[in-house]
Amino acid sequence: MIEITDRISIPKDELKYTASLSSGPGGQNVNKVSSRVTLWFDVVNSPSLSPLDKELILRRLATRIGKDGLLRVISQQTRSQIENKELAIERFVELLRDAIKQVPIRKKTRVSKGAKLRRLEEKKQHSIQKRERSKRVPMED
Repeated sequence: MIEITDRISIPKDELKYTASLSSGPGGQNVNKVSSRVTLWFDVVNSPSLSPLDKELILRRLATRIGKDGLLRVISQQTRSQIENKELAIERFVELLRDAIKQVPIRKKTRVSKGAKLRRLEEKKQHSIQKRERSKRVPMED
């Protein structure tokens, strides 16, 4: 089981993996070894997620989810397929946690009268300072 939050756990058999040739460093290995790992997760058909969780994930991770409802996470940071698989799982957990997290509703506030007055006074002082700087001093003979 992969622990996402205290109330959401996803069985490992719901995740599918594919390996492919990775780009980047690796010398001759780069053309021979499939070290890039792509993790696939079916958000739409997952029995582990509630309808609300599915909706949040589909909305917030829309750029990573295809039309078929599959979430895709790619890892090709290391030259090891096993390490890339672990990194993909870690990234998957982070993505789901961020997508499911409830964002607090912003409370509208107003700038206080004192803060407005302080800002205007500061602007006035700055203006006076600049005006004083530009005054011409008559040259004496």
